Amino acid sequence: MELRHLEYFVAVAEELSFTRASRRLHVVQSGVSSAIQGLERELGAALFDRDRHRVTLTEAGRALLPEARATLAAAQAAADAVAETTAGLRGALSIGTMISTGPVGLPVLLGRFHEQHPGVLVKLRVMPGGSAELAREVISGGLDLALLSLPGEAPAGLAVRPLAQEPLALICAAKHPLASVESVPLETLAEEAFIDFPVGWGTRAVVDRAFAAAGIDRQVSFEVADYATAAGLVGNGLGVAFVPASAAASLTELLPPGQAGIARVRVDAALDWRILVATAATRRASAAARAFLAELLAGR
Repeated sequence: MELRHLEYFVAVAEELSFTRASRRLHVVQSGVSSAIQGLERELGAALFDRDRHRVTLTEAGRALLPEARATLAAAQAAADAVAETTAGLRGALSIGTMISTGPVGLPVLLGRFHEQHPGVLVKLRVMPGGSAELAREVISGGLDLALLSLPGEAPAGLAVRPLAQEPLALICAAKHPLASVESVPLETLAEEAFIDFPVGWGTRAVVDRAFAAAGIDRQVSFEVADYATAAGLVGNGLGVAFVPASAAASLTELLPPGQAGIARVRVDAALDWRILVATAATRRASAAARAFLAELLAGR
């Protein structure tokens, strides 16, 4: 079994398209298809279901994917170990992140890391499924590490280290009645319409758990995936939202000129957002991942 064939398999599995995988690999599509067919013959099982409109993993393909990723990671780690002794760190580093990392200055850290290790190709990814999806990708080998937020215990197979913590802030339109209130208890918000991020996002989990612990039902009217949209909806009086305190201070800048502003309201409840760095608990990290992890932890 050739490593190249496993690399082609992982690319097709992640892209769910032979065309996109061939572009990613810079290989003609017929070469990718031929490699996958050879791998299927060698393993004695179909790895993909194919039709004219889509490509999906079979049960055998789903079983192979984490093992293929682990094999490729081990091969890369071996190459990195040798390269490190002769020409410094090399290889690729895949990092997952949230749309905000609070006080953790990820762009600064990435810039410093690039200066120190220019031979490492860094890939940064944001997952639509938020922290829950980031955790799954780290466990499966799709990411080397991730900056995420998990309010409870880490899932099996994931090792987490704390980086920072900050409170969530409640924001509302400047003309909203809550804007003139010094502070509000959580139960006062039961009748409010909420703008929130999708289930699986770290901030959403913190808020959901707080309301559930208090025995309060709330109505999430709008689910969004970025702060600009959340700010626009809040500013136009369509609901209230909890966002990281560091983000709340700058949300007014995201509103179009002339639009009513946003107010921040103190809530009498502890809603703490933890920023963590996650790595796989059962897989040795590459040399590049270990170096970046050390940079992250040194900045705490």
